[in-house]
Order: sequence, then C-alpha cells, then structure tokens
Amino acid sequence: MATNGTAIASAFGPEVVPQGPEDVMFGLIAAYRRDQDPNKVDLGIGAYRDNNAKPWVLPVVKQADELLRKDPNLNHEYLPIAGLPEFTSASQQLICGANSPAIKDKRVLSVQTISGTGAVHLGALFLSKFYSPANKEAKVVYASAPTWANHNQIFTNVGLEMKSYPYFNKKTCALDLDAMLASLNSAPSGSIILLHACAHNPTGVDPTQEQWKKIAQVIKDKQHFPFFDCAYQGFASGSLAKDGWAINYFIEQGFELLIAQSFAKNFGLYGERAGCFHFVTGPASSAQDTIARVGSQLAILQRSEISNPPAYGARIASLVLNDKALFAQWEEDLRTMSGRIIEMRKALRGKLEQLGTPGEWNHITEQIGMFSFTGLSEEQVGKLRDQWHVYMTKNGRISMAGLNTKNVEYFAKAVDSVVRETSS
Repeated sequence: MATNGTAIASAFGPEVVPQGPEDVMFGLIAAYRRDQDPNKVDLGIGAYRDNNAKPWVLPVVKQADELLRKDPNLNHEYLPIAGLPEFTSASQQLICGANSPAIKDKRVLSVQTISGTGAVHLGALFLSKFYSPANKEAKVVYASAPTWANHNQIFTNVGLEMKSYPYFNKKTCALDLDAMLASLNSAPSGSIILLHACAHNPTGVDPTQEQWKKIAQVIKDKQHFPFFDCAYQGFASGSLAKDGWAINYFIEQGFELLIAQSFAKNFGLYGERAGCFHFVTGPASSAQDTIARVGSQLAILQRSEISNPPAYGARIASLVLNDKALFAQWEEDLRTMSGRIIEMRKALRGKLEQLGTPGEWNHITEQIGMFSFTGLSEEQVGKLRDQWHVYMTKNGRISMAGLNTKNVEYFAKAVDSVVRETSS
C-alpha cells in the first residue's frame, strides 16, 4: 500500500522486531523429513512410536472415542471457563491421589488447560501477577540444569526471572544431589522451585524417594514455593502411583504448591491438548477462603487468554478416568508403552557393551522415561547426523521411543563408530 507513490514503512521493522530463531525441535523434525536416506533415524521427537516407528493410538482411546461418537447427547457447546468438571475432578484425584488429605479437605483447585504447556503458562502467569514473597529477590524461578527448553520461554515471557540449580552430573550421567541441595539452600528464602515430577526431561534422571525427601526438607526449611511439572505420569515406570509419588509426598508434608499436568504422552492425545492446572494450598483454617480467591483470579486469567478450553481430549480422558474397566485398560496401555521403552534401553545398552564401545553405558538403563541423556558430545551428535543420518538434539538427548528392534543395532553401531572416531 502506498500514498502519493511513497511506500509506508512498517511499524515493526527489524530494529523493533528482530528475526527470531527457529524452534530447535521443530527445525530438527523438518531436517529429518527432508533427508532421503532409507536408514535415517529420528531420535528427537518427543512422542511415542511403536515398534514400526508409527504413532500409536491407545486401544483405550479408541474405545472411548467409540463411546463418545455414539453418545446421543454429544454436542459442541462451550465448556465452562474452568473446564469439564468430571475431567478436572478425576485429574485432581489422579495427580494428588484419591485419598489425598488435600482433596478431602477441599484444598485443591483445578482448571483445565491447553495441555501441560498451557498449565505451566497459567501457573507462571498467576505467579507473575500474584506471588509476592517478603524478600523481593525471591521472585525468581529456579529450574534444573538442564530443563525442558520451553520452560525458559514460558516463564520469561510473563516477566519472571529464571535461574538454575545443578541437576545432571555429566561425568556420572546421574543426579548431582549434593550440588542441587546446596543450590536450593543458598537461594533466597521463598524462591519458586520448578520440579519435574517424574521422567525428567531432558535427562531421564529422577531422584529416588529418599532423595525426594531430602529435596523436600530443604525446600521446607527455606520456605521455597514448589511448582511441579508432570507430563509423564504412568508413562515413565508404568505405575501411576510410583510416578506421582513425589507430588503426593509434598502434599502430605503440608506444602502449598502448583502442579502442571499433561495428558499428551500418557494418553497419546498430543494434538488434542488436554491438560490440567492444580493449585494446592496448605492445611490452614483459611484454606477455603484461599481456594475461593485464587479460583476467581485464575478464571479471569483463563477467560482473557483462551476463554474456554477444548472439549474433545478432555472428554476422552474423562471417560477413561471415571470408568473402572476403561481405567484398567489404560493402565495396561501405559505398561505397553513404558515396557517397550524399557526394553529398548536394555537393547541399546546391551549392543553398545557387546560392541565394546568406549565409555560406560549403564546410565542408559538407569535413566527412566522417554528421554535419555547419552553423554554424547555436540561434535559426536553432528557426526551421527552427517555420517549416519541419525537426528537428535545437540546436547546428546535421545527419545528412546524412536528406537525399535529394526534400528537399535544400526544406532548402536553408529554411536560406536563416532565415539571411536572422536576418542582416537
């Protein structure tokens, strides 16, 4: 558009809106798709794949979908601002435990969200607007080093400062508990501590229950505020209770906390964006008043952003969570997915050790969940991509779901080759 032959300059020139970097993960996916090599391997994708490298629709999801389609009362009206009530209440029981004292005392407030990402964002927005620790320096989010890359964008985009606490020991490929505890202890009292409930992304390294107790004690002593991100309950170990243990323990200890819950991985509802955000307040006489006030503000935040959450994924999950037979089938589906990943961990470690690949590989089976931090360097990752057409993130993280009985030996040989090449 021009006026009197003169072009009108945009108000959003490069000095105002610089070109943003491409999302690393989606760029990796695009590069993989362009690759024409028949042996190419995608180990970057954060989604479950079956032994044929295909997306897997859970049998229980197919059953629930059939029930939904046959429901004569099914419609496409708006859900309430807080979401589908039977979904949020069932999600609450799943994540906090059916016998949770917090649920019994009505100290939990739940809001349906746009999957786990939306739950983290809603929590971040709430903290940015309302969290006001006595020590202003404590209004900082401490996340593990490393953490899910999107955490940094979500929190900083709502104006919260982010810092990190030590987590992954590169030498042992395990949890650096002492350094983690020391860092949490030195953080300003009342700081926000972001925790992965299970299947830590990207390392696959989880604290043991005894280690969780020590972490909880430091957080309690320092009066920090815990924020749990739980994207893999049931998907990590195959046990919903085991994967939710840390959250249940913190609630039992009387913490006030936030929880972001995703149903993308454990239901395979990736594109349906089903999630839930939970606010849990402590066991005080004012708990009911706190829940009412917080709920009113979360409704305002939700209304201004998405107005009403999407219905389909929540309806699928709700049917399963509230039906004993479907729930039992879901648990079986979870064991199928987690079991296949565990078998791939065993197979990869076995083949690397059989090849005599330099280094220690026990961490492959000691880590848990979808991802594994292999310990491979950025140089080695580059050679895997250039020479062997293996796609993974630069930090050496692989998605175990991308391995199967047809490509695990190929990948092991590729790793063996680049490790020997770079070690000589």
